[in-house]
Amino acid sequence: MGTHYPGKAGCMPNPLARGAAAACLLALLAGCGGGERVRAAAPPPAARADAMPTDPAAANAVLMRAISLVGTPYRYGGNTPEGGFDCSGLVNYVYRDMLDLRLPRTSRALAEFQGPRIAPERLASGDLVFFGSGGSVTHVGIYVGDGRFVHAPSTGGTVRLDRLDGPYWRNHYSGAKRVL
Repeated sequence: MGTHYPGKAGCMPNPLARGAAAACLLALLAGCGGGERVRAAAPPPAARADAMPTDPAAANAVLMRAISLVGTPYRYGGNTPEGGFDCSGLVNYVYRDMLDLRLPRTSRALAEFQGPRIAPERLASGDLVFFGSGGSVTHVGIYVGDGRFVHAPSTGGTVRLDRLDGPYWRNHYSGAKRVL
């Protein structure tokens, strides 16, 4: 947290009716990101088709809330839309707001939290994805599907959508956990 991560700015979703949530997510995933060239020889962690979440309704609620926060300013220690978010503050806020689920506050504690570790090819919407180096977890985001995740990456930035196969994220991916 507090470290600058390279990447692109996210996009702001348009509010849609609840019945169109899946269409909104697909449109966002198609319209956000892109532009980065990725080596074909190094497949991203989510190279295969995404798995289904254990609770699709809960995962959908988490995803829609997380995506609605794209564009919110980054703030170290932040945990509200009004005050901004750091990475673990965003995760905590979304899960508490949508599911009344209380999670550990730091990315490291989230990585150690109960729940199964998920193989990269089994990622499902709503899973937590972790990043770091040297065996230390320093960043967390919420997997949304199609190789993308929502996170609050850096000082001076905003909450955004990024791809797991982006050069920085691919090289610092350290695992995933299923919370739902």
